[in-house]
Amino acid sequence: MSDAPLIQPSAAEGDGVYAEGREGHGHIKSFVRRAGRMSEAQGRYFSEMMPKIGLVYANAPVDLNAFFGRDNPKVLEIGTGMGETTAKIADANRDIDYLGCEVHVPGVGALCKQIAERELSNLRICQHDAVEVVRDMLPEGSLDGIHVFFPDPWHKARHNKRRLIQPPFVALLASRLKVGGYLHCATDWEEYAHQMLEVLSAEPTLGNTAETFAPRPDYRPLTKFENRGIRLGHGVWDVIFRKK
Repeated sequence: MSDAPLIQPSAAEGDGVYAEGREGHGHIKSFVRRAGRMSEAQGRYFSEMMPKIGLVYANAPVDLNAFFGRDNPKVLEIGTGMGETTAKIADANRDIDYLGCEVHVPGVGALCKQIAERELSNLRICQHDAVEVVRDMLPEGSLDGIHVFFPDPWHKARHNKRRLIQPPFVALLASRLKVGGYLHCATDWEEYAHQMLEVLSAEPTLGNTAETFAPRPDYRPLTKFENRGIRLGHGVWDVIFRKK
């Protein structure tokens, strides 16, 4: 699709601290806005589906029950990638409403295709920076769960500060959970897994559901990359905490 929109880095974004209003959460940019062309199918589904199922970012709280049209449990997924895992989870749990945040346009298009083909009425997308969405749009105590699956590990030591899972942001996420709600992080980068465990353990409003790392719950399906990694002897670590 030659005229499909591209995501490009803004010259104003730079590599420093988030723009005004983001510094309070201790984050510099934790994602790279990769340029990438959508396939013809991704572009078509993006154009058709986003006006129907997209949550447009606004600096104002959103009523999630009104947005989904029902009062069911609400789960936020940060970073849906190409959407296959997100769609599988939503398909298997149609009594739960899922809001996925993703900035990569081809990934959003791919997830739109999954939503249409699977006829998922319980999965919506916000194509925007998750830090701003959580901070500005999601009221305190509005979520039953949060998924952060395989975020960029920024494995070079000088880039570790870019990692999404940092104390200020975890505190923000915890404030959006209902009592008993869960925060589930997963990574295939062992050093990042230990950082996740350390950061979540230090958040006073959260409690670990396991002694250290948790077994993978049934609701998180294995991805093809994870299966390949397991065959090669690579590890995957799940960290699951609940709001006290």
